[in-house]
Amino acid sequence: MSGAPSAAFGAGPLSRAAALVHTLVTVEALLLLTAAPGLAGLLLLGPDPSNLPLAALCLLPLGPAASAAVYALHHRSGDLTELHPARTFRRGWRLNAVPALKLWTPLLGWLTLIAFTLTHFSATGLPGWWAALLALTGAGSLLWGAHALLLTSLFTFRARDTARLAAWFLLRHGRTTLAALSLLVLAAALTALLTEVLPALLAAPLLLSLLHAGRPVLAETEKEFTA
Repeated sequence: MSGAPSAAFGAGPLSRAAALVHTLVTVEALLLLTAAPGLAGLLLLGPDPSNLPLAALCLLPLGPAASAAVYALHHRSGDLTELHPARTFRRGWRLNAVPALKLWTPLLGWLTLIAFTLTHFSATGLPGWWAALLALTGAGSLLWGAHALLLTSLFTFRARDTARLAAWFLLRHGRTTLAALSLLVLAAALTALLTEVLPALLAAPLLLSLLHAGRPVLAETEKEFTA
């Protein structure tokens, strides 16, 4: 009988809410810490389009950091007595840093090329509809990256297999893709209307929302593509 209260401790709704807040704050802090060198350099760069390649280099650490954050959020505990978000984040970073970079690096390069072309579009001599096509291609690439982030953070596929699955799920799971689009629009709006720092400070809640929206993708991947 004496063990019953202690067994119940940490399992109530307030405790679960406190556990979620603690996990979000810890994951957010670790994400910013691991991505800090690049983010600091990004803040020092001016808005000149010629700085786009340097900006891409500064964003490289963000890929592994975001992947570790998704891993930690996915494996979070709702029990206040069983919280180890920092340990789980470190494990996610060790497991996913290299796989994430294998996908994040070419995606950054591709997006940088698109952005550079759009910022110098008048010099290309191309018709205006090409600019719209490039912008749509960039948006589609970001949505593909959202699917790839979920897959590479929680599964151990080869990079090319993850890339193919992410492309396949892009249309197969339209709700997840639309949710990712909503989060991208929200992040862009926060950047444009307030400050570019705000999306970084809200990265953990945004990634948790993406993880929640991606549950059908994760469930199908686990059922159909893992042993």
